[in-house]
Amino acid sequence: MSRAQQVEERFKARNPVLSRGEPKVVTPGLPHQNNLQQIGYKLLSMLTFKGRRAEEVARVLVSACLWKDSVEGRSNGYNVSPQTVRNYVEEQGNEVVEKLLESMRRISMEMLKGVKEVDVSIDWTTKTWYGKPVNGLGSSKGSSWNYATATTKYQGMVLLLAFVPQVNGMTKDEIVKFLVEQIAGMGFKVRLVTLDAGFYTVEVLRFISQFKYVMGVPVGDVKIYEEFDGEYATNKRRKKEEQVNFRLLVYGKEIVKKKRKTVVYFARATNLNLTKREVKLYNKVRGPIETSYRNIKAFLPFTSSTKFVFRELIFVLAMVFYSLYTVFKDVMRREEFRLLLILCFLDDLSGLKDFIFTLEKTLNNKIDLFLRR
Repeated sequence: MSRAQQVEERFKARNPVLSRGEPKVVTPGLPHQNNLQQIGYKLLSMLTFKGRRAEEVARVLVSACLWKDSVEGRSNGYNVSPQTVRNYVEEQGNEVVEKLLESMRRISMEMLKGVKEVDVSIDWTTKTWYGKPVNGLGSSKGSSWNYATATTKYQGMVLLLAFVPQVNGMTKDEIVKFLVEQIAGMGFKVRLVTLDAGFYTVEVLRFISQFKYVMGVPVGDVKIYEEFDGEYATNKRRKKEEQVNFRLLVYGKEIVKKKRKTVVYFARATNLNLTKREVKLYNKVRGPIETSYRNIKAFLPFTSSTKFVFRELIFVLAMVFYSLYTVFKDVMRREEFRLLLILCFLDDLSGLKDFIFTLEKTLNNKIDLFLRR
């Protein structure tokens, strides 16, 4: 019997109500419980740890994501020490991360079945570390973990296609190339690339010029503080033949700051023959990726571990949760998805009881403070 089948059987044994042959109670407007049951043991089977405590370690990680709790705190509920969880992740984490990424890409490919070309949005997100500086992190000061992703929007869903963690010494063009190569490896042709201003370098511009692109440009770099639409050449400290020419658009937006109206300028680099109004669609393409990061971090657990592989694994696991959530996004909200999955893991009902008790205690304290005013 394979590990996936063993996990499935154990999950069914722990969820007798869901695994009996009798008719299931279906909540109107929500996914059938069978689907959620399948997601439950699918998640556990994705975490392909090997060893005597492998299943407990997997359940700790899944539980921490569902409750957005600390991995160390959730381990107590599964009779496994935090150090055991760390040992499993540090020794087998790289292999598990690859399996999780493979599952994430498979979910997106299933949703994009029949699609040949994709519009890609590339961005990175940062998870700040407030402890002592850690060597090898993507930030020069060793105070944050940085992760870059490539997404595409399809039928209202923002699907994750590629991922890369940033480490010291990795350049921005290397990040972009790595993400694009992953997308090509999935069999998709890139039609349009949009990038955040943080990727603005000569090397990145030279690489993405082979595609249609719209890229944010720091206004301070081009030093144009007026409406502009024309050819622009980079003026970095390079030889003339190494510079890049592109179409630059600068437009202003009036905002109110400290009760005073002021104009803020935005710049875009592109090789598209569009009007200035149409190039502003950059914001519509870019917006969803920020929302997807918020949803990913909603499943990201806490940990005191500073090991790179540990941090990478829990972030990738949070991405898998997000990918599964996108499947049900049209029929349920994120928190409904989270709570229904918690109910699939009956071990976590004690956690639900503690959560309700803590919430009640907090509300009572708030009411008491309010009445004292």
